[in-house]
Amino acid sequence: MVQLRGVIPAHLLPFTADLEIDEPNLRRHLRALLDIDGVTAITTNAHASEVATLTADEQRRQLDIVLDEVAGAVPVISGVYQDGTAKAARIAADAETAGADALLVFPSVVFEGGSQARPEMAFGHYAQIAAATSLPMIAFVYPATSGLRLGTDAIVAICSQIDNVVAIKEWSNDIVAYERNLRALRALDKPIAVLSSFSRSLLASLVLGADGVLSGHGSVVADLHAELFAAVGKQDLAHARRVWDRIQPFAEACYADPFLDGHNRMKVALELLGRIDAAHVRPPLQAVTDTERDRLRVAVEQAGLARA
Repeated sequence: MVQLRGVIPAHLLPFTADLEIDEPNLRRHLRALLDIDGVTAITTNAHASEVATLTADEQRRQLDIVLDEVAGAVPVISGVYQDGTAKAARIAADAETAGADALLVFPSVVFEGGSQARPEMAFGHYAQIAAATSLPMIAFVYPATSGLRLGTDAIVAICSQIDNVVAIKEWSNDIVAYERNLRALRALDKPIAVLSSFSRSLLASLVLGADGVLSGHGSVVADLHAELFAAVGKQDLAHARRVWDRIQPFAEACYADPFLDGHNRMKVALELLGRIDAAHVRPPLQAVTDTERDRLRVAVEQAGLARA
């Protein structure tokens, strides 16, 4: 059984100038993450790697590159990003065939039409995907303000009744909802890992309790995530606050409005740090402005991030 604990970055995806997958820079990015003590797994085909812009063939190629570069050093978690349940199940089965160790299952955009009123729809989505694979699954919990959100009862049903589901990526962005979900899952007989994705309030979520951190933001600050997670685990709050004081301004710069540019900004940070050659993004995303690049440069300096 894959142990889902610790710092699990969702890697970014470098593109070439003609917007094809930049394999050399992707491998370089992955090697840098794997060199960090405390990184316990790698997530691919997720928001951070612009999965919405990738074809099915590109998703498979990306997974193959990640598996090859990781070479068994840590588990590889592959995203299942698809609105139709049957299509999502095929993606899950294909990822298992390719050699993925676990799956991160995104909610279907169909949920936005009212999954809170029809929780059996979300349950059926996860159950059908689970039937197509033997891999452990992580259920992606969206913000409490999102139409794709799942209520605590729905989360508990999915986690307790579907054997494959062994963890959640907790991105409710509401500390009250987070604690409610955490306490409900801790009360189950079945162990469910709670992986925080509270990039803008990570310290608070870790202090309440979490088994790890699964975040695209970790693609830039995985070393600081690891240091923060370890400090909280040791109950060294003074140290944890010092680390968080470095992370927080950079998180605010990355996730500022408009939120959709978050991973775009993280790519710019990697470029500024010399960790990738260029921060190309696929449309409909657009390059950030020079003014924003300057703000990110300041945030990188404030965080004391190391250049490659």
